[in-house]
Amino acid sequence: MSPTHEVLNQPPPLTDFSTADEVALFDAVHREGGGWAEPELRALGARAGSPEVLEWARQAEAYPPVLHTHDRYGNRVDEVEFHPAWHHLMTEAVASGQHAAAWTDQRPGAHLVRAAKFYLWAQAEPGHGCPISMTYAAIPALRAEPGLSAAYGPLLASTTYDFGLRPPLGKQGLVAGMSMTEKQGGSDVRQGTTTAMPTGDGTYVITGHKWFTSAPMSDVFLTLAQAPEGLTCFLLPRVLPDGSRNPLRIQRLKDKLGNRSNASAEIEYEQAVGWPVGEPGRGVRTIVEMVNVTRLDCVIASAAGMRSGLRQAVHHVAHRRAFGAELIDQPLMRHVLADLAIESEAATVLAMRLAAALDRAEAGDEREGALRRVGLAAGKYWVCKRGSSHAAEALECLGGNGYVEESGMPRLYREAPLLSIWEGSGNVAALDLLRALAKTPGAADAFLAEVDAAAGADARLDAAVTRVRGLLGQLTDPVRAQVLARRLAEQMTLVLQGALLVRHGDPAVADAFCASRLDGDWGHAFGTLPLGTDTQAIIERALPKGAR
Repeated sequence: MSPTHEVLNQPPPLTDFSTADEVALFDAVHREGGGWAEPELRALGARAGSPEVLEWARQAEAYPPVLHTHDRYGNRVDEVEFHPAWHHLMTEAVASGQHAAAWTDQRPGAHLVRAAKFYLWAQAEPGHGCPISMTYAAIPALRAEPGLSAAYGPLLASTTYDFGLRPPLGKQGLVAGMSMTEKQGGSDVRQGTTTAMPTGDGTYVITGHKWFTSAPMSDVFLTLAQAPEGLTCFLLPRVLPDGSRNPLRIQRLKDKLGNRSNASAEIEYEQAVGWPVGEPGRGVRTIVEMVNVTRLDCVIASAAGMRSGLRQAVHHVAHRRAFGAELIDQPLMRHVLADLAIESEAATVLAMRLAAALDRAEAGDEREGALRRVGLAAGKYWVCKRGSSHAAEALECLGGNGYVEESGMPRLYREAPLLSIWEGSGNVAALDLLRALAKTPGAADAFLAEVDAAAGADARLDAAVTRVRGLLGQLTDPVRAQVLARRLAEQMTLVLQGALLVRHGDPAVADAFCASRLDGDWGHAFGTLPLGTDTQAIIERALPKGAR
């Protein structure tokens, strides 16, 4: 190579690391009752950062799925072809139980541990997390129909990834998808025009168009359709029990901003066969549990994206010199890194707390169930929205290198907005918070009890909680409530994160969080932390082993 092309002042490749190399995550896992899984989580994190898995992630993005509507003879097949890397990623995700095994695991903290696994693995490649998450959410929805739950539940929870179009009850494991929204309604699923007509044998024939159907090669789908009794939820298999293809016609794959490894499709149901799930006419109620589970995964995946971006940023600046010193030692860069680390840790502790609330709610704790409901509605709004800003700032730490596809940062940047949009964009999430407060018994009291556990520990947090109480008292007027919904969601999330950090986090992180996010001593961009912030302690806590 010519001497003019000698590579100097560039970081080494970040290709062999562990996503489990994080103090904040394991502090939360142990605190919330999942410490028994630490060896398994450590192994999964090492696997997620291995060169082989990272190469699968690159390939799955570089070679996106391809739709084949017909075979060579003109027969309709409606199949999506994935690169082998996709199947490798799915195989390992399912084998680790991220998709649904927590529903059958009787150990305490099973959902918390599953959340930690999803967090660790999503840092490798987030696109295939979509069918993993939908499968996880399908099991509680199927509880509304005990017969279907008994037949399909164990297969959905199986740790065997069995890809291929065959009758689902004859397979070793299943993956589930969702097919809800229509072009005229979007999040307003009651506007759907897809129809379902009873056949007399317990099944319905379903006809209509679905605007977004993720992972269209899944074995079964949960969908909504207008039955004679009203909007109803249905289970549709891709292959019928007799081995024939259910007429789910894939019209096209969406050309998306990001999430390219995952196929999202427009589907036509041409008198497809489905089984009702839950009470006919109460389809929205049936899918509420499903949506709440997938929204939890949006928060977890956003936190995972923040951690991934922080890792890339820290790795780059620890090996890059500018203006006579290592970038990581430059005061302004240290403020940026510390700010990114604070945001990442706050998102992680909140995600793990909400997952632990799911465990306790499943065990019958009503207050934890209420906390999960209201905390998740607020957290979905704020954490997922912060993910995009965090990804942009982390990318900028790499300068021009971060803008190049080979760095992996553009993929992270494109992925981040999806999590704010999927399962309800900002307004939908904020309105869901109002709904949770109005219709979930004890929701506001459960939230306030959680943040009041930190009362007196930090005056800035106490003042922020007082402001939130004031906002909660202004929700009696419906119009005013809507105007305040976004502000309320933001402030409730911030005080919940602040309370968790003050009670359980590193003192330097908690102090900086309260000073910046709660006390107003913060600008409009990352890197504007108050003077005197202990950036050294914050960065050292966030640094992966061997980062410098």
